Amino acid sequence: MWDIFLFMLMAFYVVAYIFVVILVIVDLFRDEQLAGGWKALWIVFLVFVPMLTALVYVIARGRGMAARAARRTHPGAPEADDYRPSASADPSGDIAKAKELLDAGVITRGEFDALKSKALGNQYFG
Repeated sequence: MWDIFLFMLMAFYVVAYIFVVILVIVDLFRDEQLAGGWKALWIVFLVFVPMLTALVYVIARGRGMAARAARRTHPGAPEADDYRPSASADPSGDIAKAKELLDAGVITRGEFDALKSKALGNQYFG
């Protein structure tokens, strides 16, 4: 009975450790701000002192790992970027020109809506 329990516990620890090492390696290669030499040094330490290196890496760079993972999974919506269009100097004139183009069949209704939104200073996402 105890043999099975100990075997399952050790198997869990081994799988958890392999998972952590894979996460560390993936994070190392996806980190754009860490220089290549430091990445190589972390890998060398992971090979020769694996348990201690994984523990130190998670402690030292854990907050950055979480931030990088969050950026990868939620890169941000287009409306969350820094670009904020300004209203046109003559919104009514721009809308009138766009309406003329729409009536002439040069642009579609969607393009007219985009031009109108842009003239009013709004972001338009289609």
